Amino acid sequence: MWKIISMLFILNVLLVELCFARPLLVGRSEGMDFQVEEVVSGLGVPWGMIFLSPSELLFTEREGKISILHLATGKRTVLQGGPEVLSEGQGGMLDVAVPKDYSPGDWIYFTYSKKKGRMAVTTLARARLSGDQLKDWQDLLATKSATTASHHFGSRIAFDTGGHLFFTVGDRGNRPNGQDLSTHAGSILRLYLDGTIPEDNPFLTGGGLPEIWSYGHRNPQGIAYDSVNNRLWSNEHGPRGGDEINLIKPGKNYGWPVVSHGKEYWGPVSVGEGTTKVGMVDAVKVYIPSIAPGSLLLYSGKAFDNWRGNLFSGALALQHLNRVALSDSGEAIQEERLLVDLEERIRCIVESPEGWLYLSTDSGKILRLRPKNSEN
Repeated sequence: MWKIISMLFILNVLLVELCFARPLLVGRSEGMDFQVEEVVSGLGVPWGMIFLSPSELLFTEREGKISILHLATGKRTVLQGGPEVLSEGQGGMLDVAVPKDYSPGDWIYFTYSKKKGRMAVTTLARARLSGDQLKDWQDLLATKSATTASHHFGSRIAFDTGGHLFFTVGDRGNRPNGQDLSTHAGSILRLYLDGTIPEDNPFLTGGGLPEIWSYGHRNPQGIAYDSVNNRLWSNEHGPRGGDEINLIKPGKNYGWPVVSHGKEYWGPVSVGEGTTKVGMVDAVKVYIPSIAPGSLLLYSGKAFDNWRGNLFSGALALQHLNRVALSDSGEAIQEERLLVDLEERIRCIVESPEGWLYLSTDSGKILRLRPKNSEN
């Protein structure tokens, strides 16, 4: 009985939501028709998004705000109790995420750029939501990544099914950090949900900071965990060309800045020693020219059957939604570029409970991609 009541509530919410959406685009992919609608506009840069319930979308804005968008009404509630962030360049209030078993009152996880003297560090934090207040704010890890640069903070969050959290840290504008295990910069980190260090992390017994899971990264701004195949994926910005999708494995070196497919910004000169090197892991996919991937999602929903198991990246520079199909062994076998006509820098992608895609743009919009003429 309760299951039926819950389903009726969700359907009612979705019907009301559709009344607030403005249609923008229709398209077709893999034999499936879809439409894109504008849910809200006039925001700052919505950097991270997560569903707390079928009708509540929590999102961050890079300048520091954390808000809930009530999808049934279009109302926005700005939350109180967030941290002071250093909002400069690419820094500010960044990602937000919750584990799949999230219930009201549980911990919500955030990353942000925190001021440290004249410098800034990527910081992982968590808090609980009570009404319009974030309570019990805790900085779990202010990373050892301080520089005066205002770019390459990372920083996306993902969870596996074993009680671990992963989050990404960019090289903070200092290339040698990618190969330096005494800094968190240029790494993907792995912690328990309370911020403690798992006893099977690869550098726990010496030779590097114990939180590091993988290194040799430039600016990984997307991460996604595949619970079906027990695989961790990440994408990252290369320099001028050479963006990557990587299959992340513990203790592995992903090459930056020794290995790169990119060029120097000041001229047609290759970065690094080459595009591959023994002891360093090659990318699963490389983008030349750069698309500037700002997020990563592994689609697992039911609304688009033919997309299940595909990786979606929001493209900033080339302004589209990038779809990559994978083989069973994890090879990139197909690429498609969607929503090119929108001409929007797509920053974040999340999957709704019904399997629709919600996209945020640097122009201050949240968009929804759903099956065309879907009945709810």
